[in-house]
Amino acid sequence: MSEVPDSIERTITIDRDAATVYALIATPGWWINEGSITANQATTVDGISMVTHDKYGTFRIRTIERRPPHYLAYRWQAGHTHTEENAENDGTLIEFFIEPVGSGVQLKVRESGFRAIPGSADFRRRNYNENAEGWHSELKAARRHLEGN
Repeated sequence: MSEVPDSIERTITIDRDAATVYALIATPGWWINEGSITANQATTVDGISMVTHDKYGTFRIRTIERRPPHYLAYRWQAGHTHTEENAENDGTLIEFFIEPVGSGVQLKVRESGFRAIPGSADFRRRNYNENAEGWHSELKAARRHLEGN
């Protein structure tokens, strides 16, 4: 079995300004959803958010860098929820890029670090495949949410 790719990139055009799109992506864990943006429970201390989704559990998300309204980076424990056993696992890096395009913006997400996820090659591949598919629906959910349709 070949090694899992290390990164995923997806883009979508959203008919909103950069500040509006940035306001959404500045919410840690907004992408933990089932096709529509929901208000997950979150607590943030010193740049680390514990985000809980009713179905998917609790995730540790660390804010790495903010450059409003064009760039934001997080680290999160992809593929598994937060436990004391994996608390030190930094997980994958998620970067969001917002660039003006026509009357709106292009939102690009790059998630990298899949090869470094602890566990078996099958576990890493499953995480990669789930997230590669997931980013399609999550970016569509962001567009629907922000454009109001």
